[in-house]
Amino acid sequence: MSHISIRELNVSYDGHPALKDISVDIPDGQITAIIGPSGCGKTTLLRCCNRLIDLTDGAQVNGSVLIDGVNILDPSVDIITLRKKTGYLAQRPYPLPMSIYDNVAYGPRIHGLKDRRRLDQIVEHCLRATSLWSEVKDRLKSPAAKLSVGQQQRLCLARALAVEPEVLLGDEPTSALDPISAQQVEKRLVELKGAYTIVLVTHILRQAKRLADYVIFLYMGELVEHGPAAEVFQNPRDTRTKAYLGGEVS
Repeated sequence: MSHISIRELNVSYDGHPALKDISVDIPDGQITAIIGPSGCGKTTLLRCCNRLIDLTDGAQVNGSVLIDGVNILDPSVDIITLRKKTGYLAQRPYPLPMSIYDNVAYGPRIHGLKDRRRLDQIVEHCLRATSLWSEVKDRLKSPAAKLSVGQQQRLCLARALAVEPEVLLGDEPTSALDPISAQQVEKRLVELKGAYTIVLVTHILRQAKRLADYVIFLYMGELVEHGPAAEVFQNPRDTRTKAYLGGEVS
């Protein structure tokens, strides 16, 4: 079953093609890894899935990205509603300049929730889901900026979960973390799949092999190959995929 369906997606920056006629279905409740050499369009594809591409000067986008059957690229789509449905983790954590508690409660408050008891429940639930609760429960009013970088990224994940998204998007979400912190984030993502459709950009093949149920391989803006991770990694069909997996292309 496909949660996200991309059809004939083309993206260019100031007339220079970045994605060329991409059509692919991203399965529901699994981890999909977008892989490929630097500059192949991985992040561009991810940013089309929550309209962050709109913030890029000179970007022209054509085609469709369907989430639950709705083309989110349609100008009539409400961006706030879309971003509630699609949580996002950047390469580096960006905690809001407020307390740990207020970071997690921020989204629900934006969407109108004022009941303190319910906010308390959401904050605890999301911090537990990211294995942060035991580390921060006694300092919820402390500034989020005082957390370690690894803790900040898990806090950003908790903040994303607090608005009850359907989709989690991650743009190399462990690239700025030390190995132990990266392992903690990876573990949380594996635990969350099933409840969420997770799409990750990663430049680390080992990570893709550890986490991915489904793989999308891009090369120079083209969709070269996609399919179940085991099939793509063990029996790639295209010579460009074989070259990339074999370390001949970086």
